[in-house]
Amino acid sequence: MTQATVVQPVHVVRRDAAGAAPSAARWPIDAVEALFELPFNDLLFRAQEVHREHFPANQVQLSTLLSIKTGGCPEDCAYCPQSVHYDTGVEAGKLLDVEAVKAAAQAAKEQGATRFCMGAAWRAPKDRDIEKVAELVRSVKDLGLEACCTLGMLTEEQARRLKDAGLDYYNHNLDTAPEAYGRIITTRDYQDRLDTLEHVRAAGMHVCSGGIVGMGESRRERAGLIAQLANMDPYPESVPINHLVQVEGTPLHGLEPLDPLEFVRTIAVARITMPKARVRLSAGRQQMSEAVQALCFLAGANSIFYGDKLLTTGNPDWERDQQLFAKLGLSAA
Repeated sequence: MTQATVVQPVHVVRRDAAGAAPSAARWPIDAVEALFELPFNDLLFRAQEVHREHFPANQVQLSTLLSIKTGGCPEDCAYCPQSVHYDTGVEAGKLLDVEAVKAAAQAAKEQGATRFCMGAAWRAPKDRDIEKVAELVRSVKDLGLEACCTLGMLTEEQARRLKDAGLDYYNHNLDTAPEAYGRIITTRDYQDRLDTLEHVRAAGMHVCSGGIVGMGESRRERAGLIAQLANMDPYPESVPINHLVQVEGTPLHGLEPLDPLEFVRTIAVARITMPKARVRLSAGRQQMSEAVQALCFLAGANSIFYGDKLLTTGNPDWERDQQLFAKLGLSAA
């Protein structure tokens, strides 16, 4: 990202009651589903061609995610151990202070991170929370890092205040397809998420938005998630694809795990439909073999979270990531 980068307002593609995109959509669901149906080798070949057209073939952007306020969230997201609705052993904590966040950001920078992401378990931050987070953002920017936050739903004014503090990216995942959303979350609706993304765009920040797969959704619903993201105008600059980490105590614990190759397919389809986005291999890497991660990079993933924790679930540590990068001939972007 350079200072010359222009962030355009987002135009959200509205869907009908069945979740279908308008016929004028750049990527109708049927077309996205057809990508999923391609023979595996053909899909990865096409994804790799698209990837190499827009990015260096063997570079991966490194981000670190710190939970700056853990637990106590009033939302009922069925996958989340931080929800007050579920007994998962996660204790509610207070917002971290500036010195703690700055020390973590400095350590991340020394280990090669170029973006520092801060997550807080709020449904929607209060204005006083935004003021505190703005101070954290400024401390991260002072270190020369890109700053990203995920804090829940934002108002237009809150988004502007974060932008004024120097925030580069705002993460707000769509989680799943519109038609599957009500099975996963009941405390807010899909439009709430789209509204926040519109506020982020209007403030001039970059959008980080993706979803979670392996939550019992069908392949067509996975295609619906990718179509919703790809049909945004512009589509997100950063697209995290998360593999559900099943946590005991949450409603999704005990589901049949998603086939690893279906996860790789999802990465490839995201790359093809959003060619200039950073497609981030996110939650779930702890459970993936090196071979599956290698396939994800081949499919077009070119960003990862790394470090000891991804919010409240494990993430491969720095040394193992360095070893994997050496084996695959990858370097930090």
